[in-house]
Amino acid sequence: MAEFQMDTRAARAAILSNIRSVTRMGIQAQTASEAWQTIPRSYRQKGNLDIPDRMDLFKDRLREYGAGVYPTPSSEVSQTVAAILRERSKKRMVAPKGIDPDWLPVGFTFVSDDALSYNDLDACEGVLTGCTVAIATTGTLALCHRAGEGRRAMTLIPDYHLCIVECSAVVETVSEAMHFLETWKKQPMTLISGPSATADIEMTRIQGVHGPRVLDVVLAG
Repeated sequence: MAEFQMDTRAARAAILSNIRSVTRMGIQAQTASEAWQTIPRSYRQKGNLDIPDRMDLFKDRLREYGAGVYPTPSSEVSQTVAAILRERSKKRMVAPKGIDPDWLPVGFTFVSDDALSYNDLDACEGVLTGCTVAIATTGTLALCHRAGEGRRAMTLIPDYHLCIVECSAVVETVSEAMHFLETWKKQPMTLISGPSATADIEMTRIQGVHGPRVLDVVLAG
């Protein structure tokens, strides 16, 4: 028994020594902030594309995922939303509190999410939200669930998601987005890269298992 305990201690000491070596922390304790500053960051942290090329990259990524992409002037968002909803045969949508009323066209029902039950969310034909920031390189939408973006359940339960992304909110790299999202790090976020999709053990692709099956993006501005 004593021999087993000695072997265990030796193994534990070796593991901890390797961890300290890899993280470059040595044997002296560091605060989390100090350790964070010592992490090497040789990856590209800023984009180098101009605005048109950045937007083209973002649109290409969205289309590769199978999302609908609709560039439109900021003054014509409601008209574009109306055209998309008619094309998708949608009449009753969920809208979060704080959504820009100028985005909502007449002739459609927009149900305010005032703590709707999951069944009520599922009964609606889709959800319309805004977006905090988007990443061109990965085609990702980042929702911080602030005003105009709703709670997480809104973006996970309905089968259809129509997201309004302002062109000024599109950055090129993940690093730029993470710096931008630093303000919102203390609350849940949802990162969306195309419609929900997964594959089973036989590699059969299935959409809509853990999120909307269909995603449309209006690029405003």
